Amino acid sequence: MVDVSALKFDQNGLVPVIVQDNTTGEVLMLAYMNKEALELTIQTGYMHYFSRSRNKIWKKGETSGNVQKLKSLFLDCDGDTLLAMVEQTGVACHTGNKTCFFTALEGDKKKITTDIIFELMKTINDRKQNKMEGSYTCYLFEKGLDKILKKIGEEATEVVIGAKNGQKEEIIYEISDLMYHLSVLLSYFDLDWTDIFKSLEERRK
Repeated sequence: MVDVSALKFDQNGLVPVIVQDNTTGEVLMLAYMNKEALELTIQTGYMHYFSRSRNKIWKKGETSGNVQKLKSLFLDCDGDTLLAMVEQTGVACHTGNKTCFFTALEGDKKKITTDIIFELMKTINDRKQNKMEGSYTCYLFEKGLDKILKKIGEEATEVVIGAKNGQKEEIIYEISDLMYHLSVLLSYFDLDWTDIFKSLEERRK
């Protein structure tokens, strides 16, 4: 955890906090803390900030329910900015967007993030619970595990063929198909990609 004594608060007794999703790595928001808000965050395990407009400490999600559970906290090289890795419940932005950074000023208008895999899992889990006529995902669940495994085997073979052909677009297309079917398999066993990411993180250690 952060050594509070090493922090350099500004002339108003505040320090900026960059908040990042612990699972996806997406930047969610930028806020400010004073010493008391930081201490409350560390003590409770949930993010507390200092509102410059209201001149008071507030707990993120206290009224909306969109709380942020602190996973880890880092201090930058200059000692004047914090990075908080959090487990976000619901959305981070008061506008209803997942992140406060949804307005593009330059470059691609649509951000490509790992959120897409979680959006896919959400759709797959919904199809698992709510049958939809004509849905291929529902069809896979209806046919059961053997059908899902058969499709994974087929798609894995297609990835190998695409790689042997040396065609990048084909490789991307086939890996996308494989990841979709792997996502169905995860859902079948009530797992998701977070479990895979955690396993990879443990292996990295």
